[in-house]
Amino acid sequence: MKTYLGIDIGGTAVKLGLVTETGEVLRRAETSVSFDGYKTPILDTVRKAAAELLAQCRADGQAPAGAGVSATGQIDSSQGIVAGTCGSLPGWPGAPIRAALEADLGLPVTVANDANCMILGEAWVGAAKGCSDVLGVTIGTGLGGGVITGGRLLEGARGLGGELGHMRIHAGTGEPCTCGAVGCWERHASTSALVRRALQMDPALDSGRAIFAAARAGDARVQKLLEDWIVEIAEGLAGLVHLFNPQLILIGGGVSSQQELLIDPLARQVKARVMPAFAQGLEVRPAALANDAGLVGAVRYFLDHTPN
Repeated sequence: MKTYLGIDIGGTAVKLGLVTETGEVLRRAETSVSFDGYKTPILDTVRKAAAELLAQCRADGQAPAGAGVSATGQIDSSQGIVAGTCGSLPGWPGAPIRAALEADLGLPVTVANDANCMILGEAWVGAAKGCSDVLGVTIGTGLGGGVITGGRLLEGARGLGGELGHMRIHAGTGEPCTCGAVGCWERHASTSALVRRALQMDPALDSGRAIFAAARAGDARVQKLLEDWIVEIAEGLAGLVHLFNPQLILIGGGVSSQQELLIDPLARQVKARVMPAFAQGLEVRPAALANDAGLVGAVRYFLDHTPN
């Protein structure tokens, strides 16, 4: 059975794995990319970690046939480079990921956006398996997403499609975004947005975990805060449902484990905001692959874009 390197580059760490052609992860590794405040370029750290894992695999008789990379930022998948970011990752814009890794590893390499890879992985072997039309939204520090329509990943002309977090749902009246616009969805519906509002109420509410714990314990103020935040998520999702008519909305990120306090009320709020025909058969589920989603999806992207 063929195997492939899966590499998932985030803003704080790179996760790596050896993945089979059926989506099983055989081995894993993880390395911080922010260990020295980004004095070491992210790509340098990734190259070293990938070379080390490749050497280990080959020493054990597991020679991968290629490498799929999932990467944070606006990824030009046609060129395998970072076209831009909306945050402060020094040296990351312009990083030639594909060229560097192909030179180092001696393997064919593909590169795609991390949220796109998440939804590909989930559709391959995760919670969206068997679905042809899926919206995937990852809620965390920011808000990322991916769209599968008619069984194909929506990428746009350069691979930049699916940048869902930068739809403007409060244009002109919302919060300033790191992208330079005002009122972007992620500024109102990310976990960071929830925490910013919670900290105005209580300094102890400094994480999604603390906020959900307080809501579960019966704090009425926090419960109302959560309700308002879920409405922000639902407003954006409702617009996307009308655009893409998905079978399934898949929610990723650490908060996706909150079935009773997030997934169930979010499903109700979305269905209440879409036209009745769009609500029929629509499901909202948490993602299933957790930390493996990006690297597994990166391998799926590789398999879809290279001759086998």
